[in-house]
This record gives sequence, C-alpha cells and structure tokens, in this order.
Amino acid sequence: MSGAVQGATETGEPEREREAAAAAGEGAAGAQERAAQEPAAGERPAQEPAAGERAAGEPGRRSAGLWSVEEHLDDILRQIRPLEPLELQLLDAQGCVLVEDVTAAVALPPFDNSSMDGYAVRVVDVEGASDEFPAVLRVIGDVPAGGGTELPHVGAGEAARIMTGAPLPPGTQAVVPVEWTDGGTGRGRVDAMRPHSESPAGAGGEVRIYAAAGTGRHVRTRGSDVLAGDLVLRAGTVLGPAQIGLLAAIGRGTVRVRPRPRVVVLSTGSELVPPGEQLTPGRIHDSNSYALTAAARDAGAIAYRVGAVADDAETLRATVEDQLIRADALVTSGGVSVGAYDVVKEALAELDGAAGGGVEFRRLAMQPGKPQGFGRIGADRTPLFALPGNPVSAYISFEMFVRPVIRRLLGMEPVHRPVVRARLTADEPLRSPAGRRQFLRGWYEPGGTGGEGPDGAGPDGAEVAPVGGAGSHLVAALARANALVVVPEETTEVEPGSPVDVVLLD
Repeated sequence: MSGAVQGATETGEPEREREAAAAAGEGAAGAQERAAQEPAAGERPAQEPAAGERAAGEPGRRSAGLWSVEEHLDDILRQIRPLEPLELQLLDAQGCVLVEDVTAAVALPPFDNSSMDGYAVRVVDVEGASDEFPAVLRVIGDVPAGGGTELPHVGAGEAARIMTGAPLPPGTQAVVPVEWTDGGTGRGRVDAMRPHSESPAGAGGEVRIYAAAGTGRHVRTRGSDVLAGDLVLRAGTVLGPAQIGLLAAIGRGTVRVRPRPRVVVLSTGSELVPPGEQLTPGRIHDSNSYALTAAARDAGAIAYRVGAVADDAETLRATVEDQLIRADALVTSGGVSVGAYDVVKEALAELDGAAGGGVEFRRLAMQPGKPQGFGRIGADRTPLFALPGNPVSAYISFEMFVRPVIRRLLGMEPVHRPVVRARLTADEPLRSPAGRRQFLRGWYEPGGTGGEGPDGAGPDGAEVAPVGGAGSHLVAALARANALVVVPEETTEVEPGSPVDVVLLD
C-alpha cells in the first residue's frame, strides 16, 4: 500500500481477513483446505456480463436517457451471486447464512439430569411427606455436575444430594428441591445448601423432606429437547446468538456458511475533515463514510472505513486499487455529479475498461440520488458503487442499491427492505417532480387493529408523517426518520390522507 493511501486507512476495527481467521481458528490443515476452497475476493463466474451490458429482452434506458430505479437495481443484481461457502468457527459464523442442514449428533440433554439443587429420591420413599410428617432419608453421597461416571445407587430409605445439571443416579425417579427439605440440618426448611467446602458432612447424615415428588419431577429427561439425528437447523438459517448456542450444545465446533462480505467504504472530497478535528473555513466533517460503514454493518457485512480522499484522480485510483485486496464490494460517496472537481468519474470511468470491466455512470429517475455509478473492477471483478455525495442521497442510494447486494452476497432472502402501505398524515400535500421517484424521510406508526384499512391504505390505522424537507443535505431529519415515503414517478402531488408506499428502515 502506498504511503498516501496508508495514511487514509482507518484501523479502529481489527481486520478479520478470512486468511487470518483460518490460521488462528482452524489450524494449518484447515487453513490449507480453506485456501483451496475460497475464491478470490469478489470472484464471480466469467460468463457474467460487465456493468452496462444488458441481456437480451431486458428493459433498456428510457427515452429521456434516465434509468428507472428497477432497471438500475436489476442490472446490478443480475451480476451478483452469493459468496462461496466456507467452514467457519462458530463465533466467526455469527450473522452468516447456513448452506446445509444441521442434524444433532447427540441428544439434548445427553442424559437424565436434575433441573434443581436438591435430593434425588425414590418416589415411594417421599409419598405423603409433609411438614407435620416429613420423610426421613439417609444421604449416601453427593452427585455434582460433571462429577464423573461413578454414581451412587440409591436404595430404599436413601437419597443422594444432587446439583443442577448432574446426572440422575440409578434407583431414583425424582428430585426434591433443597427448599423442600431441612438440608440435613435438622432445623426445619432451608433456602439453600451450604457450600461443600464449608460443610462436607452435608453429603451424609439424614435429610428431612417436607413434600412429595412424583415420577419425573424436576428431572430433565434424555432427548427431551433434541434427539440424536434430529434436524435442528435448516439451510438458509441466519446464525444469531440462539443458533450459535444450539450448535455448540450439539457439539459442532465449525459450520459451513456463506461468509459475511467485506465492504470497504470511502468518502471523497478535499473539503472533508474527520470528526473531532477543528473545522476551518470552507471545510465540513466527513459524515458519509461513518453513516455508510454503519449501514453496511447493519446489513450484515464486515465493513472497513477508509479516511476521506482528496479531489485528486490519481490518489483516488490508487486508494481504490489498494483496497481491492480486502473487499468483496467497495462503496464511494461524492464526485459523481457534473462539477469540475467531481473526480470519481474521472478516476474510475476508464478503470479496467480495456478488460471489459470498469464503472459506468448513469442518471436515474430518482430523487434524491439521480447520479449513480456501478461497475466491477480489478482481477476479481469486485463490485464498486459510486454514490452521490450529499448525505441523504448517499444513504438512500445505499438502501436502494448496496444493501440488496450485501444481502445477495450473504445468500439472504429477501434482499429488499419491507414495504408497507400507510395513510399519509401531513399539514399540506407532498409535491414531487414529474418523472422522478421521490424518497422522503418519514416516521411510520403501525396500525393497532391488525385489519386492512380502506382504499388500500394497508394495515388499519397505519400512518406515516414526513420528517423534514426534501433537501438531500438534511441529515438531522434523516436521523429522526424510521421510514422512507415513496412517491411514484407519475405522481406530482400526494394529498394528506392518501395511501402511500413506505419503506421500513427499522
């Protein structure tokens, strides 16, 4: 990496390169197998077309030279396939999608065990026990969790002191909680056992039991959760904390998944200053790279933020090329409009052009977010998104085009945010330019009855209110929104009370 580019790379989050994960978590043999299976970053089948090539029968550009939102997204998604599966350690697989069904090799629990701290007993010996007439049993030993395979056999008139999770000793059918006993003290009911280190005699002597327990009481039977051979997780499952815990419980140390894509985010603009530094005249803080990095992580990616790159085509090109080694996708913001210093187009338009790749810049029938760039670059044909520089434009463009690609790389379905219908609540009509699909920030309140509202308004009572104005720089309004209100291309005015489509962000 060049010195100029090294200075631009933020290292606040450790890079979880897949090669390092293999070496650290799977050993040399696992790393070799993984290296043999893993494609190069962003690798796609050779027959996939480059950006801008359109398959026969697909819709082309509109007569006005604008692409519709659907045309642009469809053109992107047809070039993207899920990442190749990898065998990952469990914690490295969190947030990933299973590519194979998982069956249990062992039963859960693997043996009958106690669900309480107390005494393992024969049911017949405690039948009819009460506070007035307690059952008095001889304690023949302790059964701690993980205490080994030598379990005492409990006979008539006997009990074994047992801990939660310990196997049920032979001869017993139930567990009496310690709170139903005198704990061997001879002084009435107790709340807990004394620690074994303080009172080793508690493993012997007599115990008074003040309540009966039926067969199976406070016993977790073998296989009551999962039987050996049971299907426990299906292919396509997203692995969250509960699923990781289940895999560990059935003894799986690794699992085959589609890995989380690595997304590199960078902003462009000589006016950008990192947060925390003093602003000088004409400078602003870089917010896009932070917002888009957070959005990539929210979508399921491993995201790396690169410091802002100045308006210099050679520096930008070098930065992008240096970042390809750790990227399954790259996202830039800024420099895609028609200004004299919008260098992203200058730097990327011809990148890999001779090899059939490169980045194509388009105008979309969309507001905000009219200028967009997309292509696949480098030897591995890594997807690159060149988004507008205004904060709202950049974020909405990410939601519409980048997030679906991240989810496609993960193998997740659906790739889109949920869209619902709601009734517009506003003091005045919403106005939108003809021929543009407008995305306005909004606050969505779901309906309370669960029924359908009249006039196709979606869930009964569901409402959405605009937040802030339509300006693409109004980042504070974006922070107060939980949805996007969609105004179609053919609509120039939406009256209060009208049903509208709403993209849910939370």
